[in-house]
Amino acid sequence: MTQPFAPHGEITVSTRGQGLYEITSDVAARLPKRDGVLTLFVRHTSCSLLIQENADPDVQRDLLAWLQRFVPPATDPSFTYLRHTLEGPDDMPAHIKASVLPVSLSIPVLRGRMTLGTWQGIYLFEHRDAPHFRRIAAQFVSSTAD
Repeated sequence: MTQPFAPHGEITVSTRGQGLYEITSDVAARLPKRDGVLTLFVRHTSCSLLIQENADPDVQRDLLAWLQRFVPPATDPSFTYLRHTLEGPDDMPAHIKASVLPVSLSIPVLRGRMTLGTWQGIYLFEHRDAPHFRRIAAQFVSSTAD
């Protein structure tokens, strides 16, 4: 049984390398049946959180491809000035990606349901090449009396 955010909790996401991992259903399953605001905050410096289209997987592939061109690995000749390379050539580029993308989200909730649009989903955007376990802190603030 999934424990609801009451008023806070945590979601762990297992990643397999760079890419977008949808967590919408995991989040929805833990919402209390009340009105309020859900805040999600990823507790890492080399990944991000996004609300993005979840109907066409090409959207996720295109976002990943664009971001890899925007911020290539430290081995790319245009990024040889990077100094933070002890954790691998993907680490500092991952920090750069996380600095330009959101690491927290606030989502209105009505009667226990997120007010996402028809094609919107919540994603953890992994920026590292290796698999990781990512922790997302969640807090639900109710706007109704218990």
